[in-house]
Amino acid sequence: MRYYKNSKAQHILLGFASHLQGIGVVVALCFFLLACLRKDDVVKDIDKLGKGNEVIQLSLPLGFPYPIIPNDNLPTQNRIRLGRMLFFDPILSRDSTVSCESCHHENNVFSDTLRVSIGIEGRKGTRNTPSLVNIAYQPVFFWDGGVPSLEQQVLAPFDAHAEFDFDINKVALLLNNHPAYPALFQKAYNRLPDVYSITRAIACFERTLYGGTSKYDSYVYKGDSSALTISEIRGMKIFFGENGECFHCHQGFNFTDYSFRNNGLYSVYPDSGRAMITLSASDLGKFKVPSLRNIEKTAPYMHDGSFPTLEKVVQHYVEGGRRHRNKDRLIQPLALSKVEQQDLINFLKSLSDQ
Repeated sequence: MRYYKNSKAQHILLGFASHLQGIGVVVALCFFLLACLRKDDVVKDIDKLGKGNEVIQLSLPLGFPYPIIPNDNLPTQNRIRLGRMLFFDPILSRDSTVSCESCHHENNVFSDTLRVSIGIEGRKGTRNTPSLVNIAYQPVFFWDGGVPSLEQQVLAPFDAHAEFDFDINKVALLLNNHPAYPALFQKAYNRLPDVYSITRAIACFERTLYGGTSKYDSYVYKGDSSALTISEIRGMKIFFGENGECFHCHQGFNFTDYSFRNNGLYSVYPDSGRAMITLSASDLGKFKVPSLRNIEKTAPYMHDGSFPTLEKVVQHYVEGGRRHRNKDRLIQPLALSKVEQQDLINFLKSLSDQ
């Protein structure tokens, strides 16, 4: 039933009531109208609060656990929509030319195709841009693990000279003067744009990015024995076997143990990696083990984008990497033939979302 306030329908009902016999009927109709008006006011109050504020369950790939989410940033439709708008909006950068999507391309599994990221005024960063797919499961962020939460991770591009190079408090002022954003923030977080709500909105959107629809997933989680080719199955056995050693670091549904390791990429590291955070010499040259999901689509590889192809990556591990005092003991030469190396590469490609 629809409810009306100060409308023609109201006058019609009152006119009808005046022709009825008995004061009791008239009183009853008046109470009916008052109830309608009260409900109309309630509906308007709900609209002011904003629809879409109910906490929702994220849709996850088969076999994936539910991620840990902070209680103050549980997902709602309003928060996700707001975060997505901010993610694609270059208003976040000092000259309004760069957005989050500038480095995390949606059509490239939210990663980049460049060796290192590029920010405002063409400034080059020092590290390769990782994919944001399945980022909800990361316990710490960046190649060196310098940030402990996804919400805090959002702050980093604002401060970075080679990214947004913009005071986030000034971004908040711009958003408060924007024709649309203040109302959207009120609906999503019941507050105007500020550091707290900006970081949480973007993080909330990023927690909706999942990938688990690969051929490998069909083979393992859906029981489709025809999903992988013979070569891919051989490569899988190498990957999870002692002759490949890959599974020690790249394990679990997300193909990473989230640890920090020195893989013998250099004898002398221009980027100190984890040691930049811990200030420990034993962490020199250690970087976070990346997920291998969608690896076919995220070239170039390594923390500095120094390997352009999967063939180069596999060759590096077959050769055992370069000598370094912190090189992980698991990085040893592998006795893999050219055919076995190609089988391994084919398996890695089977981890791409379809």
